[in-house]
Amino acid sequence: MDLGGPAHYADFGGAGHPIVLLHGLGGSHLNWLAVAPRLARLGRVLAPDLLGHGRTRSLGRPATVDGNLRLLGRFLEEVVREPAALVGNSMGGTLAMALAAATPERVSSLVLVAPAAPISASALLDREVFALFAGAAVPLLGGAVVRWRRRNGPERLVADSLELVCADARRVPEDIVEAHVELARERAEYGPAVVRDFLAAERSLVAKLVRRRRFREMVARVRLPALLVQGERDRLVRVETTRALAASRSDWRLEVMADVGHLPQLEAPEPFLGLVAPWLDGAGVPGGGPPPETLAHPEQPPRERQPVG
Repeated sequence: MDLGGPAHYADFGGAGHPIVLLHGLGGSHLNWLAVAPRLARLGRVLAPDLLGHGRTRSLGRPATVDGNLRLLGRFLEEVVREPAALVGNSMGGTLAMALAAATPERVSSLVLVAPAAPISASALLDREVFALFAGAAVPLLGGAVVRWRRRNGPERLVADSLELVCADARRVPEDIVEAHVELARERAEYGPAVVRDFLAAERSLVAKLVRRRRFREMVARVRLPALLVQGERDRLVRVETTRALAASRSDWRLEVMADVGHLPQLEAPEPFLGLVAPWLDGAGVPGGGPPPETLAHPEQPPRERQPVG
């Protein structure tokens, strides 16, 4: 799709109310492969690749948070064309909140999956995660850090990334791992822009999160209730941070999934669907498909439930 330049998105089918899946920093539409086809029983499911991510090459456009907000605004206006349910993971969760705050007429419901938020004072920082983000934030050093992580090729890059974002990377289906490897191999041909775009996105996200007052004001402007889904063993967005975010809104509900990391939709798709599908079905996504309980196996419920409000 031409949205001020080429933009790639995956259409997983379905009919009725649109459901838009937003991936996080360094991710792509592939992060939703384990759940998107079943969510398509509830509505039309679309998953865009953000600027500088997946197959959406930046081509001179800023791969920053603000640049991606402009891209997504056009995507909702020109592709989706009606209010959509937004399901955002990590940086995608932050983008979903910002879109709901700025353009409430375009958003019908919110699911925030380990959304990037200002770090809670009670959260313990993971040393490896802190070192990666701190290194990437330093001029000149940042590029070297990102290139170092890519030094051993696509297979190693994907394996290392999954180890970082999953409590147990072995749970991710092999065909989904291979799809990520193939995309990483393709992106290796894009040249230096891959590193430059990642750093632009990472630095702009950190800049948004350190402005705590502005972030709180943005959250307060969101008119919708939201479902927050958080992995208890998330190393990137600590559970204490998401609990603090949920506590700031009495109409936002938090569900904590035990023994799960930063990408519960890949690592534990059945329990994830068991939480998210009923929310979407009850928050404005029309029926027409099977009832939500048929989308996930009831014998695999999340091991912890943490309602807020």
